[in-house]
Amino acid sequence: MTSLNFPPNARWIGSAHPFDLHEVYLDFRSPEFTLAGAPRLAELLITADSRYRLWINGRFAGRGPARCYPWRQAVDRLDVTDLLRPGANVIAIQVYQPGYSHFAYVHRAAAGVLAWLGIDGESCLVTDATWRVRRNRSFADAVPRVSIYGSGVEDRAMIHEDAWTEPAYDDSPWEAARVVAPVGGYPWTGMALREIPLLEERELSPHLAGMRCATEISLRGPDMHAALRQAWQRGEPEEPACDADGWHYFATAEGEATTWLFDLGRDYACQGWVEVIGATGDETLLVSYAEKMRDGELVLSDPATYCRVRLTDRFALRAGSQVLQSFSLRGGRYVLFALGGPANQDLRLRFHVTAVEYPLQIDRLLRLDDPDLQAIVDLCERTFRACLQDGFVDSTWRESSQWVGDALPQALIMHALSDDVRPLRQVLRIAADGAYPDGVLPGVAPGEVHAYTVVDYNFTWVELLELYWRLTGDRAFVDELWPVLVKMLDRFAEDVAEDGLIRSQPGRRLFLDWAPVSRQEPNAIYNLHYLLALQTAARLASELGADNDAYRWQERAERVRGSCRAAFLQDDCWWDDLPPTTASQLAAALAVLTGAAEADEQPAQLDAIAARSLDLDDNPQPGALVLASPFMHHYLFEALHAGGWEPALVEIIRRRWGRWATAGCPTTWENWNVDFPDGSTCHAFSAHPLYHLYRAAQSLPL
Repeated sequence: MTSLNFPPNARWIGSAHPFDLHEVYLDFRSPEFTLAGAPRLAELLITADSRYRLWINGRFAGRGPARCYPWRQAVDRLDVTDLLRPGANVIAIQVYQPGYSHFAYVHRAAAGVLAWLGIDGESCLVTDATWRVRRNRSFADAVPRVSIYGSGVEDRAMIHEDAWTEPAYDDSPWEAARVVAPVGGYPWTGMALREIPLLEERELSPHLAGMRCATEISLRGPDMHAALRQAWQRGEPEEPACDADGWHYFATAEGEATTWLFDLGRDYACQGWVEVIGATGDETLLVSYAEKMRDGELVLSDPATYCRVRLTDRFALRAGSQVLQSFSLRGGRYVLFALGGPANQDLRLRFHVTAVEYPLQIDRLLRLDDPDLQAIVDLCERTFRACLQDGFVDSTWRESSQWVGDALPQALIMHALSDDVRPLRQVLRIAADGAYPDGVLPGVAPGEVHAYTVVDYNFTWVELLELYWRLTGDRAFVDELWPVLVKMLDRFAEDVAEDGLIRSQPGRRLFLDWAPVSRQEPNAIYNLHYLLALQTAARLASELGADNDAYRWQERAERVRGSCRAAFLQDDCWWDDLPPTTASQLAAALAVLTGAAEADEQPAQLDAIAARSLDLDDNPQPGALVLASPFMHHYLFEALHAGGWEPALVEIIRRRWGRWATAGCPTTWENWNVDFPDGSTCHAFSAHPLYHLYRAAQSLPL
């Protein structure tokens, strides 16, 4: 099985009812197939819309697919040799379909699975109408989303769950699977083997950080997350009762809730799950995820705030033994389990947390003699590893979204550690796959997040493309994406006004920075970033022999450069807008990087940039530049490096990121202050000092 050419009889299959599309979980079972002997090599090609979990002969075999657009559907290739056996075999697959697009998925009013099993070079089994299917009724369909970014919470009645993944299960009451589409049929009009390696799962050994019991609490109401918050916040501390094998027991009366809080030590993409014995069927169990403490107290999200985060799943137990495990992966540093009574003394619970990780190959291990800087390197590496999943995701807890702009610092961090460029290649391609008809690229990929079509992230994509070329020399891939680059830059050229400057596009998002910079337009940060993209594209075109493109883009760049100088440079200061109102580090750094600031003007700009970052007061300072966010300090460091200010760059990292390391923070924060609702303490775009220290160590004794 060396190609992606499915056999002609393979079919996308789905629910017997064509409109089982909203918050639906579909269980599929293959016809029983018999093997005369143990296979030498068995490979399964599988994909699903939107996500699948797979069992072979009752053993869990994996989950997928990687995030993608349906017109380039990602297909997983799994080696399942060790899961098959002589005699009868059965494959079981569960597929989840939210019924709407979100920040990691695009919905096209269809749900299904496609698979092909090849054994020793012969086709053995394909998905077709001989498979059996049912809608799994243990999952409620009237559920809220986990946040504005993700899909639905899981609310399960375990009385409706059975051993359907086991080989001996009788699926005769189920219905025949419905054929949804042929291979290549709409909406899955194109397919490609997964570029990102399969993620690895391992069980963690979390620390039990606390146990509480609350009264006058019900976990069965319509708002499970609100009930969980009350159970923890109103609970009184209790001493855990646990045997040597890890089984917890604690009688919980009707109207009481017992909670157990586990600390993973840092953020992970993960899943909390529970083994249960001795249940009566009256108990309720919740599993929730959090990321930070404030003043010694766990911060549980408030869904009434902007991001609407409610990362809480619920299980209504059935009588007897069972395993409570969600379909979807979640994330965070803390996992909170809550048991609602009545639960008698015979009930036993054993808690687990499974982490899901990218198999990162370390080719360059950065080890510095300076212990303070090494602590920062470790801080950044932990953050990066947490946020490296089936792509470069921003965080593990609140979002797990692949933002195109966030990918630049993440790709540079990965370069400092590894020769693996697959996540970089993927984000470039997925962003191109999601281009709008006018050529503008999405801010989040894949997704249909039109309100977050971040126009300035298009310029970051140009930097990513050049980085990929520098790291790989892969001309064929760059050529493949070249029409995307040309169309996108031509679209932004349409935004140039009579003053030679561009404005953001109506209905699309202008990001600039998290810092309190002026957002009035025309804006210096936006125009200077556009200038940087034009210069980067022109340089790349010149190297590739695309002379016409190089000439056009360089000519545009020169005009934008002159317009920026005329509009935003006053009294040796780069202002963010025309009135002017604010002057920022970021505008000054981009002016240096683009040469909009002349060579003799750059030392003063770099001095002002360094002075502001070395001042550890994060509040706005009269007469000083607006402090850039941790994310946008990347461009500050690029400017300082270009100007030969490497010692200042290192000292800024030591002082600013050193605060987190000294405070014992395991990961880098989203911003200098994350006390705002749902502010994240694990964001990969803030971990770029690892890359900058890696580069600085090549010229400085660190």
